[in-house]
Amino acid sequence: MKKIGLIGGMSWESTQMYYKIINRKVRQISGGFHSAKCTIESVDFSEIHALQAINDWEALEVKMVEAATNLKNAKADVLLICANTMHLCSDAITKSIDLPLIHIARATGEKIKAEGLSKVLLLGTKFTMERDFFSNILAKEFNIEVLIPNETDREIIHNVIYDELVQGKINAGSRGQYIRIIYEAIKKGAEGVILGCTEIPLLIEPEHVSIPTFNTTKIHAEKAVEFALNTIAIN
Repeated sequence: MKKIGLIGGMSWESTQMYYKIINRKVRQISGGFHSAKCTIESVDFSEIHALQAINDWEALEVKMVEAATNLKNAKADVLLICANTMHLCSDAITKSIDLPLIHIARATGEKIKAEGLSKVLLLGTKFTMERDFFSNILAKEFNIEVLIPNETDREIIHNVIYDELVQGKINAGSRGQYIRIIYEAIKKGAEGVILGCTEIPLLIEPEHVSIPTFNTTKIHAEKAVEFALNTIAIN
């Protein structure tokens, strides 16, 4: 079994979900008393959030490369960034660290393509919805059209993530807003919805909407298990 290296703490609420999903999947596949070989480099999210707020992505790249280096020194065989937004730093990591990195958008694109869908709604932080690091991979590598909410709704989605979900707060009113946004996208042809922030699955579950949901946390974590158990290769 290969050792999974997790860059976590963004937020710890979702990082604990990664740990749980990874170990449950290993036990499901391998049985018995098996659990995952993994190590977590957990950053202080307050520092990350402050740098995001001023768009200092160079400083964020330095922090992510440092975290990845620590994981390599801990003898990790593969890297995961346990946050969608921080994949904006993925290129800096792959250029600096000689370890495979499982990209969350690519893992999600594979899943959407396997379901035969070609048009999906992307929910996440404003960084994830407005920058192209996620949607470009889906469009260029999987021929999947990505819808994003309007500016007002992007603000709602973003604020719920940072003001509530990363604080562990689950608000029924916020869930209603998310569901409204999803159903408006269905009217525009959305066949599925990407829960493109690792905290959103805390709020939206498959039974809340009538189209398939793609939980990027679960997809990403389970892809890491496939790699760790030698069932796939990562370029």
